[in-house]
Amino acid sequence: MIEDSHQSRTNLSELGEFGLIDLLTKNLAPKLSSTIKGIGDDAAVLDFKDKQTLVTTDLMVEGVHFDLAYMPLKHLGYKAVMVNLSDVYAMNGTASQITIGIACSNRFPVEALEELYAGIELAAKLYDIDVVGGDTTSSTKGLFISITAVGYAEKEDVVYRSGAKPNDLLVVTGDLGAAYMGLQILEREKAVFKVNPNSQPDLDAYTYLIERQLKPEARKDIAPLFKDLGLRPTSMIDISDGLSSEIIHLCKNSGVGVNLFENKIPLDPAVISACEEFELDSTTIALSGGEDYELLFTVAQEDFEKIKANPNFSIIGHMTEAREGMHLVTRGNTKIPLIAKGWNAMDKEND
Repeated sequence: MIEDSHQSRTNLSELGEFGLIDLLTKNLAPKLSSTIKGIGDDAAVLDFKDKQTLVTTDLMVEGVHFDLAYMPLKHLGYKAVMVNLSDVYAMNGTASQITIGIACSNRFPVEALEELYAGIELAAKLYDIDVVGGDTTSSTKGLFISITAVGYAEKEDVVYRSGAKPNDLLVVTGDLGAAYMGLQILEREKAVFKVNPNSQPDLDAYTYLIERQLKPEARKDIAPLFKDLGLRPTSMIDISDGLSSEIIHLCKNSGVGVNLFENKIPLDPAVISACEEFELDSTTIALSGGEDYELLFTVAQEDFEKIKANPNFSIIGHMTEAREGMHLVTRGNTKIPLIAKGWNAMDKEND
């Protein structure tokens, strides 16, 4: 886990906007050959030669997407980067640069933003990306973070949500549901703390789940693995809102149906154990939990041999003709219509 380190407090007004930018970005000098000009001019200048450019943006809002009661700022900076890089990897691309927009109220001192940027800096270092610009401003309430990620891919390598065909295999990386269960544990401990601020929770048994929530890792490794295997998915998406929502996106964009097999959904033992403890159905959590940032993709049947024994992948179903609909095939071999019950930032129930 990443630890917060600063104790002192410097008001943002002491530095001003440009002084703050200089402080936060002093360790973010460009390293990639595709970055011609980074921070310090009106715009970044990037050069990807003859490759296709990929651009994606995500906004994270305090009280909607994160709770600083249990989300350390360093983790938040790291996670904000991962959320965006995951979208580039979902296009079968290479992420290369990000820009960062931050709005915060005066309850945040300079040291808090340094912690946030320490997480961003760590993510940039580990994922080999350059921070090439952004903006900082004030807000009347809370913290807002908007990151734009830029990447690239060869034209023939880009994978969209719209290429799946009937009989394609449906495949997922990693395991599902851990991030949601990590959130349940953190919310429970927050409630306990409100009642008894002196309580010292023992969270060792939940380390994997909490890390999946607070410090997710985007799947940078998958696109190079596809290349090594000689594999090009027919469609792909990252799992941010829950497995069912993402499968439905693929089906609707590709004009196909699906049979998803309940007994094939990959679950870590820690997820199964936590679901039993919270009296939750593990399949429901995998389908609707979200924030796993794994990759969901389809491949042609003839590529089965390339993926069948790979520990990174689980084949969880197959695509069908659109008229057959979208279904979950239960362990009891019953077909249930697949519906999207993933997390929705626009849903009033999430307020």
